[in-house]
Amino acid sequence: MLIEESHKDVPTKADGDGNMRIFLFHPKIPNYPHARFPAVVLFSEIYQVTGPVARFARQMAGHGYIVAAPSSYHEFTGPEPLAYDGPGTDEGNQYKIQKKVAAYDEDAALAVTMLLDLPTCNGRVGATGMCLGGHLAFRAAFDTRVAAAVCYFATDIHSHSLGAGKNDDSLQRAGEIRGEIIMIHGKSDPHVPAPGRDLIRTTLHEKNVTFSFYEIAGAQHAFIRDELSKGRYDPYISNVCFSMLLELFGRVLRSDLGKREGGAGGKEGENVC
Repeated sequence: MLIEESHKDVPTKADGDGNMRIFLFHPKIPNYPHARFPAVVLFSEIYQVTGPVARFARQMAGHGYIVAAPSSYHEFTGPEPLAYDGPGTDEGNQYKIQKKVAAYDEDAALAVTMLLDLPTCNGRVGATGMCLGGHLAFRAAFDTRVAAAVCYFATDIHSHSLGAGKNDDSLQRAGEIRGEIIMIHGKSDPHVPAPGRDLIRTTLHEKNVTFSFYEIAGAQHAFIRDELSKGRYDPYISNVCFSMLLELFGRVLRSDLGKREGGAGGKEGENVC
């Protein structure tokens, strides 16, 4: 499938008047100018929309999804990616805790609205992201317009430490998630240690969220980043995880499932062999 790339600057208000650049990756089918596709908001890691994030977006667009990748730090800097080096990491981490949580939420809502306003969108939206973006995809799922989310090694959920004041309410609000989510973590990721992963999983059960939870043996933080990953990139496991993303988005965003009925886990299985 062909891809058309562009961007749109969207006005923001949550932290003063500003503009957020959203990079768009749009599938195109020759001779079908009125084709409609499901859409996905892709939230980046702390470095904004880098080469690996753009390649991830193109991969999804190639499977028939309109992808919108917001520049998360528009309050502080331009839409250009930060460098994968010491100063870039420090800058990204500082912006992450300077930005208001309400501003992150506004960004997500604006991106969803922009996608739904496209005449080529089929009216169904999902969210995904990695690192900081995994947390933002989790929060995006509070929006009832978001039917599915895939969160790669989402940071700061367990520690409630996203945004200004480092006191977010993401786990507290998890019960607001009405769609289906996938949480993906590496078991060797020091950013989200085992007790933190346990807290997230337990809370999702307690809040009756429909979710799948994967912990990958040996995988470290940023294991899907195919550039400057400091030896952590695992292409095979990345493909396995991407297949899980395609299964969820294909089932929920491409199909007209009607209204969900029953509990988060679906019908209880029979006790048979």
